[in-house]
Amino acid sequence: MLKENFMKKNTNKSQPDDMLPGYRLEGKKGVRGKYAKSMQKGYSVRVLKEDGTVTIRDFVPKENTVLLDPDVKAYFPDSESVNHALRSLIDLIPEKKASRIAENRGRYGRKE
Repeated sequence: MLKENFMKKNTNKSQPDDMLPGYRLEGKKGVRGKYAKSMQKGYSVRVLKEDGTVTIRDFVPKENTVLLDPDVKAYFPDSESVNHALRSLIDLIPEKKASRIAENRGRYGRKE
């Protein structure tokens, strides 16, 4: 056997087809964001232990979490870039009177 052939990896080998038919994804299309709304609300995970006890862990998004759409994320890949852009926009907004702010809070209250 030549040293050259010995050192090369043979990438043309076909992999054994040991995957069950139910796991083959050819011809199937996934749904993007299928669980996005439910993830925003939070979710629970139940873990059944060997001794029969159940542990429940709740996962909720952080208070100030904001999800960006993929096209926006292409321009703003991290928190620093988002905050910089928003602060630039804030500088363009004229100062509001305190009474108008209070009036708008009543009209446009938070959705919970």
